[in-house]
Amino acid sequence: MPLLDVSNLSVKFNTEAGVVQALRGISYHIEAGESVGFVGESGSGKSVSMLSVLGLLPPNATVAADGLRFGGRDITSMKKREMKHLRGGEIGMIFQDPMTSLNPLLTVEQQLAEPLRIHLRLKRSAARERAMELLRLVEIPAAETRLKQYPHQLSGGLRQRVMIASAISCNPKLLIADEPTTALDVTIQAQILDILHELKERLGMGIVLITHDMGVIAGMCSRVVVMYGGLICESGDVREIFYNAKHPYTNGLLRSIPDADPEEKHPLAPIPGSPPDMLNPPPGCPFAPRCAHTMRICMTRAPETTPFSATHSAACWFLRRPA
Repeated sequence: MPLLDVSNLSVKFNTEAGVVQALRGISYHIEAGESVGFVGESGSGKSVSMLSVLGLLPPNATVAADGLRFGGRDITSMKKREMKHLRGGEIGMIFQDPMTSLNPLLTVEQQLAEPLRIHLRLKRSAARERAMELLRLVEIPAAETRLKQYPHQLSGGLRQRVMIASAISCNPKLLIADEPTTALDVTIQAQILDILHELKERLGMGIVLITHDMGVIAGMCSRVVVMYGGLICESGDVREIFYNAKHPYTNGLLRSIPDADPEEKHPLAPIPGSPPDMLNPPPGCPFAPRCAHTMRICMTRAPETTPFSATHSAACWFLRRPA
């Protein structure tokens, strides 16, 4: 049984400009203890797919799914109290911007102690000890001093570590990391990723890593889900995606990665065009207007998924053409 099982999830947002179709029927699963990367351009639906599971979407969102199950339990039928326990207790989340996610009026200790007192029923002294232990776990020096500080007194890297400490405070079964290295310099990025990898191995939790960075995916994840236009266009294990990508969009992402070898002089190959308008998503493949292999059917019918192995599949009409 998968830890998280999502079937045919759709999300719409009612706005003044119209209805934004953020997700248009995606299905995926996360196994216990595995690391899965969700990659794609901004607006592809990566973050929305996770926020909908946690029930953290704004009031103008409409969520529909054939199934949303965590640990075999139906999320859609959970009562408010059960959802409160699920969020933070069994599923932790590192949000994109730690400066806006952390409360500027509360100290680090207050923000770490709150979930501990709510979910684990720890008393004040025990919560403080656990908070200090968490800061040491994410390798924050002078933990006792940092507990008394406010977010604005910390560097970007330290704030991100506090966010990680908060997300893992109740020993969740699943950790969702939404762009955990954004706005951090390269050295700090590497440290944050090392911490996440070490925590995964130590605590045995599953990780969902949402990012634009294919390099981060390669170093952290065992499986990859590639999203575009509110749909999953390809999924597979890391080797299948990086060495045998099938979808034109996935290949475009891989070609746009800078070459680390200074001897190589291959120019970057950007993907031409713009992402689809999700107020009026195309009836066919959302990537068709930007694709070099577009056929007539691509413009009118959504592509069917073609399996290539037990773990690898892609949705593209070009892959289904007669040999």
